[in-house]
Amino acid sequence: MREVAFIKQNKEKWLSFEHAIFGKTLKNPDELASLYVQLVNDLSYAQTYYPKSKTVLYLNNLAAKTFQKIYKTKREDTNRILHFWKTEVPLIVYQYRRYLLYAFVLFGIFVGIGVLSAAYDDAFVRLILGDHYVNMTLENIEAGDPVAVYKSGSNWGSFIGITLNNLYVGLLSFIYGVFGGIGTGYVLLQNGIMLGAFQYFFFKQGVFWDSVRGIWIHGAMEIFAIVIEGAAGLILGASILFPKTYSRLASFKIGVKNGVKILISTFPFTFVAGFLEGFVTRYSNTMPNWLSAIIILITLSGISFYYLIYPFLLHKKLNHKNAVI
Repeated sequence: MREVAFIKQNKEKWLSFEHAIFGKTLKNPDELASLYVQLVNDLSYAQTYYPKSKTVLYLNNLAAKTFQKIYKTKREDTNRILHFWKTEVPLIVYQYRRYLLYAFVLFGIFVGIGVLSAAYDDAFVRLILGDHYVNMTLENIEAGDPVAVYKSGSNWGSFIGITLNNLYVGLLSFIYGVFGGIGTGYVLLQNGIMLGAFQYFFFKQGVFWDSVRGIWIHGAMEIFAIVIEGAAGLILGASILFPKTYSRLASFKIGVKNGVKILISTFPFTFVAGFLEGFVTRYSNTMPNWLSAIIILITLSGISFYYLIYPFLLHKKLNHKNAVI
């Protein structure tokens, strides 16, 4: 795109930025952050295609002023952290919402493949989960405690080991996105088929509810986070395959930056899932069904709201305020 066309296409938007930054009517940090994300993308494009142009200087100055407006209070560090979770990540999630949809659809398909494969091939579960795990679980079922495996080891040992493993899986899922998203798809394939085969195994043994009320106490956040991390990997892959108007390198940098932010946003949920698995799941067979159900609903609702509902509410709120002003 020629520089003249680029300026003409974005002129009105930049003028609205100037009004927001230098105008008498001050916007709150959340609104400014929404503008800032768009502005940085325009600046990256200009730096790539018109590196010596005055357009770069203009956008760089505008971005700097916006940044100062957002982080001008004395509590800068605190506000920055709050802004990251409250505004920046949700807006990025909204921007790449279709990749979340792709990740969930892919994962759902892979879970279905795991269920069907286990249903039509008795040896499939052992192939996926291993003979040792299957035999041990069968013994636990006979003993009346299907999820006894989660009681092994110490609370802290289980928490730390499980959390580190889940963080590793999430990081791997994102990094593998560099192979055009195929590597991320493979990680989702592995985990989806394993989950499907795993749940069908308990269903076939007649202890499906016992597995649900135990495993999904921590699994709601753990599995959900894996899918979100998969979406981050797909974003990275798409930035390489589909650079749009950016150069492939510029698009890749944007994909890495935004993908990493989404990846980091899953870490607290992963920590909570690890804590629940280490300290709560082991008591699932002794707690009442209603308590297990409440824990599962709270954890699933919390992470679902943050990634599937809140980004839309925030986007609608900011757009409404921008339209009014």
